[in-house]
Amino acid sequence: MNNTTERAPSEAALSSIEDFRRFLEMQGRAYKTISLYTRSAILFYSLYEELNIVNLKLYREFLLENYPVNTVNTRIYGMNRYLDYLRQADQIPDSLIYHVYAAGAGTPSSSPAPVRASKNGIYRLQPVIEQHRCYLDTVISQRDYEKLKRCLKRDGNLYWYFVIRFLGATGARVSELLQIKAEDLKLGYLDLYTKGGKIRRLYFPRSLCSEAIPFYRERGIRSGYIFLNRHGQLITPRGIEFQLKAFAKRYHIDPDTVYPHSFRHRFAKNFLKRFNDLSLLADLMGHDSIETTRVYLTQTSHEQKALLDRIITW
Repeated sequence: MNNTTERAPSEAALSSIEDFRRFLEMQGRAYKTISLYTRSAILFYSLYEELNIVNLKLYREFLLENYPVNTVNTRIYGMNRYLDYLRQADQIPDSLIYHVYAAGAGTPSSSPAPVRASKNGIYRLQPVIEQHRCYLDTVISQRDYEKLKRCLKRDGNLYWYFVIRFLGATGARVSELLQIKAEDLKLGYLDLYTKGGKIRRLYFPRSLCSEAIPFYRERGIRSGYIFLNRHGQLITPRGIEFQLKAFAKRYHIDPDTVYPHSFRHRFAKNFLKRFNDLSLLADLMGHDSIETTRVYLTQTSHEQKALLDRIITW
């Protein structure tokens, strides 16, 4: 039994987590993602003072004893992202770094499971293996995506119509959406700068620009940010998510599939359906690993059933 009592994290731990939060923001991570990652680190430091292999193992045991498997893996994933950040910032304890020995040496076979050495040179938590889910049921369907756009346009909600259009036609994260300016539409792209000098180019399809530019000109927006509230300030990610849920209920679309990141997923699935180039999609979406992008090759449970209904006739 992992008898652990929660307490307030130390000031040093909170300062490190705040730096981690800013790092994620500079990467353009969504608000929800940042919250999940930082909460995992906060929980760890509320249980253990020192970051080491033993405490990482105890943390995993604590999660297994107190949370369902999907939550456990979410917490593990967030903690691993925090460890990656510490490694990149050269702040990770030496005890969590494995050292390459002679030529040909790799990950030590004696890595202490369930904490194992990874390819980037640090020990990390191992996720819990569960039955593989080969579908993404929280992605808005193409049918509902088209329905939402159609209803918004019919009701004159063109501001929110273009929120949906830009998310679904560019694969932008909501934080990236808010950086779009009228000048970018004329160029047809927006260059996003991340920490470390990396650049990701967010492209705006010609069909989107030809529809959006006249709309914003009519509203008197010829320069500056295009997604402003009635007070002339940038709308917030929370405000966008709240309004999207309201539209989902109004138009009888499953609210669980209507959230900003869902349209990024829809972009990816539509892209692969039209042009099956996983490497290009990874670049367009700003994924560090092509393995992250590979999930879009899977199908929703509804897509799987429809496929089986077509092919199984015996």
